[in-house]
Amino acid sequence: MNKIRVLHVDDSAVIRRIIKSILRRDDDIELLEPARDGVDAVEKYKAEKPDVVVMDIEMPVMDGITALEHIIKHDKNAKVIMCSTLTVDNAEITMRAMRIGAIDYIAKPTSTGEVSGSEEFKIRLVELVKQFKKPNGRKTGIVGGMEVSGPLSLKPRPPLHWKPKVIAVGSSTGGPQALFEFMGELKDVDLPVVITQHMPPTFTNLLAKHIADNAGFNCVEALQGMKVEKGKAIIAQGGRHMEFVQDTSGNVMVELTDGPAINFCKPAVDPMLESLNELYEGQVLSVILTGMGSDGAGGVKKVVESGGYCVAQDQETSVVWGMPGAVATQGLCSAVLPLKDIAKWVKEQI
Repeated sequence: MNKIRVLHVDDSAVIRRIIKSILRRDDDIELLEPARDGVDAVEKYKAEKPDVVVMDIEMPVMDGITALEHIIKHDKNAKVIMCSTLTVDNAEITMRAMRIGAIDYIAKPTSTGEVSGSEEFKIRLVELVKQFKKPNGRKTGIVGGMEVSGPLSLKPRPPLHWKPKVIAVGSSTGGPQALFEFMGELKDVDLPVVITQHMPPTFTNLLAKHIADNAGFNCVEALQGMKVEKGKAIIAQGGRHMEFVQDTSGNVMVELTDGPAINFCKPAVDPMLESLNELYEGQVLSVILTGMGSDGAGGVKKVVESGGYCVAQDQETSVVWGMPGAVATQGLCSAVLPLKDIAKWVKEQI
């Protein structure tokens, strides 16, 4: 069996023992000797070349951010998951980590008792690690670890007379880095952009600010009743689904809903796309970026059936080819492209 080799980094011996007890229960995971600080982490990464690193932020000798910088400099394709308590300060630091190259994060409960007792934390940790399983040493496909073989079936490009009225983006694991690049290339587009990135509360507001500051695109976190406008990007609020309604004047407004998780996600991409499809029938351009699972596939199917179009990130440049792979392998895309080419393709359709 091709196991996922994991390096855990934390200065707390108690936390190291708890994480070990959680991960060792899964037969697909092989735990390496843990690291106790950033210096130890960098040395062990270079020596062991693990598949995944789960790393704390606040540590003595060398903190997690500095260690991350060293690891990414050594290996730009390193898969590092930051693990820290969910505070505003740590969320800001974690967002910085994702700009540097961390591919995801997990909010660590504030006490050791909660870490060992939280089933949600245990499930999420194992889920995050296992998404990087590589059958036969190759990049992961989408369904049960199966890889795609042969060429993808693509739909025709949009005809010249077709123009979208809204750009809808879905992303998850690896999404923040992808969004920074994609939105930076999209900054001159005079269309509304709506984004669902799988993130908890606190993070989504910071993500919007980082996109606004670093990509040069007016970007805000969704608020109830917020108007959808050209040249503005709205990011779904963590912990709430973002849908859309039309007021009596014909304006499209944000409708935040507090229903159950969809596709194990909240916010989820599907309700965003489905509500947009009802309002902009046939004129939605959907963009599915890197992410775990298949959230967005159902919504994209409805968008395409109504006359809209989809472009997805390719397998090679995706951190995890789950969400984009789900739409690509169902033949729902007009293009499957490297991240650097997606914004250009989108602009060509406008």
